Amino acid sequence: MKTTLTLPTPPLELQARSQELLQLISQAIAANQGAISFANYMELALYAPSLGYYSGGLTKFGEAGDFITAPELSPLFGYCIANQCAEILSQTGGQILEFGAGSGKLALDVLTHLAELNALPNNYLIIEPSAELQQRQRQLLATKAPTLLKRVAWLNQLPENFTGVVLANEVLDAMPIHLFEIDEQAFYECEVGLQNEGLTWHKRMLAPDSELAKRILTLQKHYGNEWQHYVSEISLMIPAWLKSIGRMLNRGAVFLIDYGFPAHEYYHHDRNTGTLMCHYRHYAHSDPFYFPGLQDITAHIDFTLVAEGAIEAGLEVMGYTHQAAFLLNSGLLNELSRLALNDIEQFALAQQVKKLTLPHEMGELFKVMALGKNIEGELLGFSRQDQRHRL
Repeated sequence: MKTTLTLPTPPLELQARSQELLQLISQAIAANQGAISFANYMELALYAPSLGYYSGGLTKFGEAGDFITAPELSPLFGYCIANQCAEILSQTGGQILEFGAGSGKLALDVLTHLAELNALPNNYLIIEPSAELQQRQRQLLATKAPTLLKRVAWLNQLPENFTGVVLANEVLDAMPIHLFEIDEQAFYECEVGLQNEGLTWHKRMLAPDSELAKRILTLQKHYGNEWQHYVSEISLMIPAWLKSIGRMLNRGAVFLIDYGFPAHEYYHHDRNTGTLMCHYRHYAHSDPFYFPGLQDITAHIDFTLVAEGAIEAGLEVMGYTHQAAFLLNSGLLNELSRLALNDIEQFALAQQVKKLTLPHEMGELFKVMALGKNIEGELLGFSRQDQRHRL
């Protein structure tokens, strides 16, 4: 899984920090008989205190970072999310809870538009593990919407009870995953070990009664008739996370926005190297060992797994569609006409709409799933092209 791209070389001070994280990872490997699961490695690479990618203070979003998210691309995205939130809040009241708020741009746009709609939540809660990103979010809101900042609070854990809207934009893809390999009908977990003071892949045959082996066998029975040599991944964290959401939510809706597929596409025999992807300075590549802590590591989402986990958690799957349909259903064109005051703005916003909706951009790879509890009626964002049947 090594990359063949020539990637930019980090500055020496960042290389030194990555080396410090590598030492921490090496200690974890040594303490676990020479190898750790990829999920363990991914958690350290992304979230190790002060050293991980999301906890170490690096610039991640926008042109100066490693990737661009939909909220960074256009305020239209947040305004459409706000329209959907307003529909839920009108029925439930309550609050909005956002996971992993990034730069704070989605929170800013949602709150700004909800204020225009006279539909503000009681509070806008943010769960953000990075202290540096918390500060960026607070600064953005204080600068751009100081009157709304008083409604925003940062939490270290889930509230015990919650009513309202939960938002998770590109959150699930950053949850640690387990990698597996099937070779001659044997199941292996792809682990991380050491070789010549660097990181390397290590294969461990799975016991048939292990949780991971049982899940792989289930996938193989449903989708693996043509699997030969096959590598992919499974998230064990997403179902657990959904259970915690199900316990917390009294009444409301959860909106999950991420890139991924239903299981029959995810585990198609032609997708035989999985979906593991890394992002560094706007280069997408497949080497997760490149300067740990300095790059993002992600995998696509199995939305069938999400739907099954949601049902087990006591949540209803209320909608599933691609991002383009969700945004158009949620008033994208109305927001475009409302914001465009002249020809120059019209052109700029039209370019943003293309990025958000065209199939070869974000429009079809990104999906939106709605989960709910004690919510009545059809949801705005799924009024047309609801694709739950594809799960």
